[in-house]
Amino acid sequence: MSSGGREKIVIIDCGSQYTQLIARRIREIGVYSEIMPWDSDIGIILGSEPSGIIISGGPGTVLEDDSPSVPRDLLDGGVPVLGICYGMQLAAKLLGGEVRKGEYAEYGRSTVLVGEKPGALLKGLGGELEVWMSHWDYVESPPPGFTVTARSESGMISGFESPDSRICAIQFHPEVAHTARGMEVLSNFVFGICGCAKSWDLENWIDSTVEDIRATTGGSRVVCGLSGGVDSTVAAVITSRAVGDRLECIFVNNGLLRLGEAEQVMETYRSSLGLKVHYVDATEDFLSTLDGVTEPEAKRKAIGETFIRVFERKAWETGGASWLLQGTLYPDVIESGHKGKNAAVIKSHHNVGGLPEKMDFKVLEPLRDLFKDEVRKIGSMLAVPGEILGRHPFPGPGLAVRCLGGVTRERLETLRKADAIFLSEIRTAGLYDRMWQAFCVLLPVRTVGVMGDIRTYAEVIALRAVESPDGMTADWVRLPADLLDRVSRRICNEIGGANRVVYDITGKPPSTIEWE
Repeated sequence: MSSGGREKIVIIDCGSQYTQLIARRIREIGVYSEIMPWDSDIGIILGSEPSGIIISGGPGTVLEDDSPSVPRDLLDGGVPVLGICYGMQLAAKLLGGEVRKGEYAEYGRSTVLVGEKPGALLKGLGGELEVWMSHWDYVESPPPGFTVTARSESGMISGFESPDSRICAIQFHPEVAHTARGMEVLSNFVFGICGCAKSWDLENWIDSTVEDIRATTGGSRVVCGLSGGVDSTVAAVITSRAVGDRLECIFVNNGLLRLGEAEQVMETYRSSLGLKVHYVDATEDFLSTLDGVTEPEAKRKAIGETFIRVFERKAWETGGASWLLQGTLYPDVIESGHKGKNAAVIKSHHNVGGLPEKMDFKVLEPLRDLFKDEVRKIGSMLAVPGEILGRHPFPGPGLAVRCLGGVTRERLETLRKADAIFLSEIRTAGLYDRMWQAFCVLLPVRTVGVMGDIRTYAEVIALRAVESPDGMTADWVRLPADLLDRVSRRICNEIGGANRVVYDITGKPPSTIEWE
């Protein structure tokens, strides 16, 4: 769905791990934001009629010829531009400033001294400012005619601005929580320099999206795959508002769900949301498709193909449909790789990259411009039950991508039971709602153990628990040692297929949240 003609800030992605965070922060202050790859055509960028443009940070160096860049004409002052970190160095290079390779990096918490002439971007932020730095190269001199607005404690240029404030740049990251008053910096750019008003309102988004869905689908029927999670449920509820009884919801038990999940989800849908839901047990279809498949991307593709074929059969049984409704979110689109040079595909999401090229449906994705926290807010506005809105994210391919290696009925049962124990202990400790996600992974590794003087040779369960604002970056949760001890003992004592438990203490980046 589009931004509905609202004001927009475009973020040019030069590869920073914080690009999505910039977009979220802009929305949080009340203006729609959109991410485009750095090599997007200038006609496409300006054709979207942005009120302002932000050039993100990135891991590259502007001193190399093949590094990410933007057209010089983008910096002619026609549209206000803010360069952040790498974006500052790129703006300096393109506009005639000088960038040098540093002898040492500035990384982590740092102090910036805002100058006597802070410009429009740093207006009201005079004196010392605690910020988050992440760079090696530095700007030796700003573009001709530009004013230096801030310096680091070591004297390096940390900000510069054009005389009319249409082009401004800072070396630090205002979007991260570690930067004090970072939201004020972004607000100064969005409202003070770009002249935006607060036009991104989720209640208005609901109304405009309902109208968009009506216009897009016409009088056609829509089929929706419900998983019991936040995304598909919110997509179904808002689409139901638009098309009424032309929406046929199908809940597929693919045999890859958590313990007791199918029964619990169906009860919630029938008792709380009034959606017309058809139940399909396709366990055998999926297990047969996954027989012998071990490579993660191959699993996702196989599941996506099977998912669609099951849907096509059931959809025709219920009268046919032209549209397949999916709960695709903005992070799904980004992680599956947006179109641009060097754009990395981290993994194919079931809602994005796992679909076959040929199918009988056109895809309807009303949530594809939204972040998870926005979807939860919309779900609350639509009276979606708390037990659904508060559920931890669950991958479209289900336990298949948490069952590393071969997927068999026996291995899935081991994983299912371990996962239920882990989540049960987390809920008992009152920690479930305080984290983004917690789950178990079954590793294709057998280790020697001993139980009651008997040698065992069984598989390994890895525990994963992370905290995150949106799933784009994450940190591992420091779970209490006694909780980990209880989980480990219960898994080894109550489940025959596992004799060792480990805890994943890796953040994102460098890892993804899911193991596959």
